[in-house]
Amino acid sequence: MAEYSEQERRLLLHLAHDAVAAALSKQELDLSPPSEHLTEHRGAFTTWHENGELRGCVGYVFPMYSLYRTIAETAVAAAFNDTRFLPVKPEELPRLKGEISVLSPIQPIDTDDVEVGRHGLLITYGNRRGLLLPQVPLEHQWDREMFLRQTCIKAGLPGDAWEHGAKVEAFTAEVFGENSGERG
Repeated sequence: MAEYSEQERRLLLHLAHDAVAAALSKQELDLSPPSEHLTEHRGAFTTWHENGELRGCVGYVFPMYSLYRTIAETAVAAAFNDTRFLPVKPEELPRLKGEISVLSPIQPIDTDDVEVGRHGLLITYGNRRGLLLPQVPLEHQWDREMFLRQTCIKAGLPGDAWEHGAKVEAFTAEVFGENSGERG
């Protein structure tokens, strides 16, 4: 069962678009959450797609602010600060499709218990950390071992670091968006 209602989902997606538009026009948004539920501090990621291709993805792993503020900030960061992409230009705004992933608390997990499509992973070793959202292995058709390996690689670690002392943690996410393949 979804934690966020359809109305809350639409509101958060609309907020993500408004935050990017406001940043482009150098305006400030009112980030006062419109409901008690959206004041909860949650980790979340905002992902942008343009013409079906990844255009940016940034998030807060740990709950730092209200979900409402987190979505506004991560939407702007994904549009302008994802180092894999050039900043979004005003003419791209109508083509951007948003996806939001609201994270559960992160918990240690035994690697045998990792479920592809259910868990997102955070792998840490020393000062290196890599995170992949639950939808990533589904999009790439990875099995559990490849998911673990790719999360290590994202952290800049050897692909088998999860077998050699790296800390493995998992979370679930409520994922919803504007693309035809919405997930909940």
